[in-house]
Formats: sequence, C-alpha cells, structure tokens
Amino acid sequence: MEQDSTILISNLRQRKPAACQQLLTEYGPAVFRMVQRIVTRREDAEEVYQDVFVKALRGIEGYNPRQASLATWLGRIAYHESLNFVRGKKPYIVYMDDSELGIDTLEAPDDAPPDEQTIRQLEQALAMLPPHEQAIVSMFYYDNMSLADIAFVTGSIPSTVGSQLSRIRKKLYRIIKTL
Repeated sequence: MEQDSTILISNLRQRKPAACQQLLTEYGPAVFRMVQRIVTRREDAEEVYQDVFVKALRGIEGYNPRQASLATWLGRIAYHESLNFVRGKKPYIVYMDDSELGIDTLEAPDDAPPDEQTIRQLEQALAMLPPHEQAIVSMFYYDNMSLADIAFVTGSIPSTVGSQLSRIRKKLYRIIKTL
C-alpha cells in the first residue's frame, strides 16, 4: 500500500492524467463525505470537492509523506476548504444556554423505539454545532481517524483535539437534554 502511494505521488508530481484519475477514484469518496458533512448543500459540496483536488494537485510538490498519509493530507485540505466555504456562506447556531437556543422541539411519534429517537436527537444536536466541531466529531466517530490525524487535519495537537472532543460531547449532551 505504501509503495502504491509512493508511485501515485510520483506520478502526480509528473502530472500524469492516469494518476489524477487514480487519486480521484481512491480518495474521492472519503474526501466528498468529509466535505459534505461540513458543506451540507450538495451543489456547494461538489464545488468545494473540486476545489480540494485542484488545491491538492497544485500543492502535491509540498506533500511530505513523513508528516501524514496521503488520505490525511487530503483530509486536511478538505477540512480547511470546507470551513472556509461555510464561514463565507452559511450561518450556524452557536450553543449558548438553554434559553438562547430558540428552537421548537420536535415531538417523536409515540411508537418510535428509544434508539431511533436518540439517533434523531443526536442528529439534531450535531446540526446545531459549529462546522469545525461537526467536522471533528465526524472525523473521530464516522471516519475513525486517530487524534493525531485529526490534529494534523485541523492544524492542532492531539491533546487539544481530545479536549475539544470532550467539550463537544458535553455540549451535545446539554443540547440533547433541551430537545
């Protein structure tokens, strides 16, 4: 796998079209999932997705495999491009306290099992987090990224990411209690 990655990187640096296609085929789905978790409107996510790969191809000379895997490096680009996009386009709710949420709670059907209700509440709570917090949760729980990889992607350090995850979990708990 590492040798395949080394060959791919070499071919990308030589601007071989087949290497670009291979990059999109192998890493495109994961990059798009990360982008779409932050940029929720599909058309916007597709635009950001394209920007990620344009930026990656332009910056492939600066990629250092000793710092991070190619997937993690692409994740870093996707994370920052997505956040830059939503900062310029989409307002989000910042959790202050219960009285400032200003949301109407949705009543769950009486026959819904608690697990389904919990999942709906968690999804609602996640949607209320700022994009960078949504991204951290997604990387850790959905993409199974290590704290070190998330730290690389976000430009932080692993202990900070761990602290952020702890604060985010507490925030989600408080939000779910209000739902």
